[in-house]
Amino acid sequence: MAQDPGRGTLILVLGIVSLVCCTLVGPLAWIWGKQDLEKIKRGEISPEAEQMTKIGMILGIVGSVLLILQAVGGCVYIIFVVIIGMAATKAGPIKTALDVFDAVGSLVM
Repeated sequence: MAQDPGRGTLILVLGIVSLVCCTLVGPLAWIWGKQDLEKIKRGEISPEAEQMTKIGMILGIVGSVLLILQAVGGCVYIIFVVIIGMAATKAGPIKTALDVFDAVGSLVM
């Protein structure tokens, strides 16, 4: 009976894609990699797929971390823009970069 070849190549490609252009697929590579490694240990999937699956899963973990960092960075950016907007409406029109610092200072104090 032939063993299932697994999704090692797919997981590896998703892991690479999560680093290069689309971090959204990182968690998918991580989850599928973990599932396939468990199946390899149980003997349901050919052990030949283990190396590609492990590499893809590790790349998926790195892609997931990058996704979290992007989300946190996006939230910080939005908060920054809101604070600057609030400061600008209190301080009047902003003409130079120093006016931005003055506006934020007036909001804080």
